[in-house]
Parts: sequence; structure tokens; C-alpha cells
Amino acid sequence: MERVVCIVQTTLPEDWLEPIAAEWATSFVRDELASCVQRSLVTSVYHWDGSIESSDEWRIQLKTSIKTKDKLVSEIQKRHPFDTPQILVWLAESTAEYASWVEG
Repeated sequence: MERVVCIVQTTLPEDWLEPIAAEWATSFVRDELASCVQRSLVTSVYHWDGSIESSDEWRIQLKTSIKTKDKLVSEIQKRHPFDTPQILVWLAESTAEYASWVEG
């Protein structure tokens, strides 16, 4: 592996219908903040208000360049429906060809 891409992950409410989650996620590709986005339903288990909760959520994973990462995170924060959204960011090793594609 020769290059890296930035992966940004968040979740969306379980009650969002698929077309709504799809539009929200796709908007970041359309706005050229991410090169690729993947969405899937997941079940999350977490502490909330003193008890253990479990709920389905949309996991949204976006691939972007290091230079675009901060702008993408900022836009996720602006557009996100949760008061305290999960926003995780990490670097992933990649092939030079894929990283070049992500960088645009």
C-alpha cells in the first residue's frame, strides 16, 4: 500500500426511510466533499440515560481526501439531525490508484 484515504463515519436515525438516508448521504458526493459513500442498516447497543439501549441506525461511511476531511466533517455537523452525532475519522492505507481516484 502506498497511499492513504480518509474515512469518515456517522449514523442517521433508524426512522429515516431509505430514500431520505440515501439523499442525505449522496449530497456529500454531489457537493464534492466525498468521492464515495456507503450506507447500511446496523444495530447499535449503547448506554443512554442510565440504561442500555438498542436501536437500528443507518451507518454512513464516506471516503474523502485528507485535504477535504475537515470541510466534510464540518458539513456533516451542520446537516446532521442529532444533537451529538457520532463522527469518526480515520486514515486507511490504500492503493495509489484508489487514493488518486478519491483525491479527484
